[in-house]
Amino acid sequence: MTTPEPADRVLARASLADGDPTAWFDQLYTAAARGEAEVPWTRGEPNADLAAWVRPGGGRRALVVGSALGDDPELLSAHGWAVTGFDVAPTAVAAAKSRFPDSTVDYVVADLLNPPGEWTHAFDLVVEIINIQAMPRDYRPAALKSLASFLAPGGTAIVCEVAEENMDMANWQSPPWPFSRAEVESVAQDGVRLVSLDTVREGTRYWATFTR
Repeated sequence: MTTPEPADRVLARASLADGDPTAWFDQLYTAAARGEAEVPWTRGEPNADLAAWVRPGGGRRALVVGSALGDDPELLSAHGWAVTGFDVAPTAVAAAKSRFPDSTVDYVVADLLNPPGEWTHAFDLVVEIINIQAMPRDYRPAALKSLASFLAPGGTAIVCEVAEENMDMANWQSPPWPFSRAEVESVAQDGVRLVSLDTVREGTRYWATFTR
């Protein structure tokens, strides 16, 4: 008996065939809400690497890219950050608000490829963990340009992606599509500079920090 292909791959392939690299996210969350699919990146808890890194926010502004069901934004909020969490999927944003009805996080629907203009240089912390790599490489330069634009002077951007150099790419099934070191480093644009670039999880993921 053939094992069914995961819904995220099926939906991503169809969305890309239609020329839309992000439509499949809301389709996947909607199917998951009906019990018809699983969202593979949701764990019901914050990202472990972010939890190990987190610093006191002191009321400074933080932006979480691809806020999903809210675990990472809530972690930062609990440490004193004034958090905006955004996702391209309205279903995910609604679910995060439902999970955390008393939250101070500002959950909004927004598209990394066409973000609000008022977010330019507006955030002291920008967190991107395995979101952009859910897009094929053709879309990444625009996404990374937006990511860099969010960072305020003196702020910190965190970028964590699966590391292509340590993956068996010949047999890789996407999404996500792993990042090369050069792609991670390319966040250093528009006045943003690389502070550190390491690997975590036995070399399988890049963990990079940037500042402006």
